[in-house]
Amino acid sequence: MSIIETTPESTAAGPVARIYADDLQALGYVPSHTRAMAVNPEALAAWRALQAAIAGSLGVRRYELVTLAAARGLGSTACLLAHGKKALNFMTEDELIRVAHDYRTAGLPREEVAMMDFAVKLSTSSATMDDGDSQSLRDAGFSDREIVDIALAAAARNYFSRALQALAVDVDVPPGLGRELQDALLAPLRGSADHPAGAPAPAPVPDD
Repeated sequence: MSIIETTPESTAAGPVARIYADDLQALGYVPSHTRAMAVNPEALAAWRALQAAIAGSLGVRRYELVTLAAARGLGSTACLLAHGKKALNFMTEDELIRVAHDYRTAGLPREEVAMMDFAVKLSTSSATMDDGDSQSLRDAGFSDREIVDIALAAAARNYFSRALQALAVDVDVPPGLGRELQDALLAPLRGSADHPAGAPAPAPVPDD
């Protein structure tokens, strides 16, 4: 649990109240990561604008798949669960379970596998990357703009996920995210520092 003192919904005002209202409208609740990052509402607003700029260019499906791959590489429980829920907007639960277990054998197009491989490597060993990694995206058919967008999407997830990890922000389970899908999303993290073996599951978010 983070030591950061956050603003309750009942006393939120100004930009914090607007940020909370946006999440209530979009998600039905205000996630723990929003409460923590809204301590600096200007920075959170800038982060959301950056997300929108990248996803608007790359496309939401590709943005979310890159985000899931980066979160997997980072060992981010919070971002895997949050973006797993968002991924249900463009694939079925069964498809997402297969992607969560092993995106390379889940039947995704080769270009999506290539971009997810790129995101995992960026999130685990970016200092070793060279032109060969960008060339792998070029060989998969991506344009210069798309290659830059993929790098931006993965790097942006590193920024946000690492901030949440550094501040020990509570992990929410989004409403409607079934147990089988939760387990599939978190399976690659078993035994990691972010989700140690035997650790209790994150608490579900109430539906009210």
